[in-house]
Amino acid sequence: MPLATSQLEEKILEILTESSKIEVNTDSNTNNATQSKNEREKTAQKLATAIEEFVKSGTVTTTVTTTGSAAAQTGTGTGYIM
Repeated sequence: MPLATSQLEEKILEILTESSKIEVNTDSNTNNATQSKNEREKTAQKLATAIEEFVKSGTVTTTVTTTGSAAAQTGTGTGYIM
């Protein structure tokens, strides 16, 4: 199964749109740079989660080969990325 690229793109656009609506409260006692840094970190975390979900959406095909005995077997398998 191919990776869900269109779903990743959709999620990134959603996160960036949400991020562009963030306002830093200049009347707050909290330092503006700190507020901005915190929001960038939240956005980065959301993007990292979206990318992790994207990678895990794929499957891999494996080849299994054993050696060393008359009963050695070969085969294939399919698994999920964890």
